[in-house]
Amino acid sequence: MSVLAEISGSIATVGYGLAAIGPAIGVGIVVGKTIEGVARQPELAGRLQVLMWIGIAFTEALAFVGIGTAFMFGY
Repeated sequence: MSVLAEISGSIATVGYGLAAIGPAIGVGIVVGKTIEGVARQPELAGRLQVLMWIGIAFTEALAFVGIGTAFMFGY
């Protein structure tokens, strides 16, 4: 039996890379929906922008959980 390839190193870096995809998609959706909402009702632009920043903050919290998990299990 022969080994074709050997993987060495920490798999945590791959895990964090995969964990970063979700927040990136989430931020894109939040910003896109905010732009759509402002286009439909421009008078609500200020309120929608505040809600957008709150949504981005919650979405980016997932990235912090991902990097924390990578440090906990990877090292």
